Amino acid sequence: MAKNESIATDKKKIVVLGSGPNRIGQGIEFDYCCVHGLLAAKEVGYEAIMVNCNPETVSTDFDMADKLYFEPVYWEHLEEILELEKPDGVIVQLGGQTALKLAENLHKNGYNIIGTSYDSMDIAEDRGRFSELLHELDIPYPKFGVAKDVDAALDIAKRLPYPLLVRPSYVLGGQRMKIVINDNELERQVLTIFKHLPDNRVLIDQFLERAKEAEIDAIFDGDDFHVMGIMEHIEPAGIHSGDSSAMLPHYSLGPIVIQSMIEYAEKIARALKIKGLINIQFAVKDDQVYVIEANPRASRTTPFIAKAYQVPYLNIATKIMLGTHKLKDFDIKHKLEGYAIKIPVFSFDKFPGVDKRLGPEMKSTGEAIYFIKDLKDPYFRELERNRSMYLYN
Repeated sequence: MAKNESIATDKKKIVVLGSGPNRIGQGIEFDYCCVHGLLAAKEVGYEAIMVNCNPETVSTDFDMADKLYFEPVYWEHLEEILELEKPDGVIVQLGGQTALKLAENLHKNGYNIIGTSYDSMDIAEDRGRFSELLHELDIPYPKFGVAKDVDAALDIAKRLPYPLLVRPSYVLGGQRMKIVINDNELERQVLTIFKHLPDNRVLIDQFLERAKEAEIDAIFDGDDFHVMGIMEHIEPAGIHSGDSSAMLPHYSLGPIVIQSMIEYAEKIARALKIKGLINIQFAVKDDQVYVIEANPRASRTTPFIAKAYQVPYLNIATKIMLGTHKLKDFDIKHKLEGYAIKIPVFSFDKFPGVDKRLGPEMKSTGEAIYFIKDLKDPYFRELERNRSMYLYN
């Protein structure tokens, strides 16, 4: 017994940060990511430590991790755990935005962030820095401005045409994000954001009306770039990606558009020195591809793609983050015949007072998967017919 205990303590320790309680914008999809990350870490010889506080998740099962800390995923709790465990590194890419937001404190306190560096994460999260990067890479993106008060927001509106997408920075699930069509709506929305998030900044983007929206989930290991999946949203841009029905693979985007998306995604991954996962959101208008945002982490669609294609992408990505494997070590083969549709799940019956109209602020509480053989499928055709219902009012 003593010998076994000694062997266990000799292992390198890795901490995986979870996503905390299930809520709108942060669902069970990220628990799938954490579970497969734990399993991958154990496979390559690490002592895997889980930090999460949701009793309804698999990641908090007593036998999933080598050690579980059932604690809120906040810095005050995490700091004590890290001081005790002294891990060799912390994985923040698997727990959604909740985990990613702790990267700054980890970096400032000298803890090793596994995979993509904090600075690269900050570039992707900071709209100003990210736009500068896109400009350097000659990648199109919607015009934007950053405001710290109402007057600055109105000045931005003078040079950007309405409608405008107004949102706070560094938020989860499109929180307090809204499309406005005149100065009065802009002023009200900016005041609302500062009332609830007084220390935040307001991002104001040109909204591309009736554009198509698509996204790429990918893995980069420092040398090779692999596209896990290209998903095309059925609803037009303006509906939060978490609330959109989406097709895997894409079904109506032309080859030049797809080529541009892949080219832009790889440029961004290389520039950010991604090590592991990245999700990139695109808007396509008149066959012009615009980059909306990049998420240097697992997205809520990563498990969907892994299940649809029957490829253990989270296992692969974790081993790449840890540096034990490269993409060339894996024989990746997709096994999807036809298409898979990501279907958002809403719980409006449990929240009767919630506005059921869809827009840029996320309202779904999960997602389901539906397989079809071809585009003649009646379920898909019904989604296409209803597409106009989801245009933002």
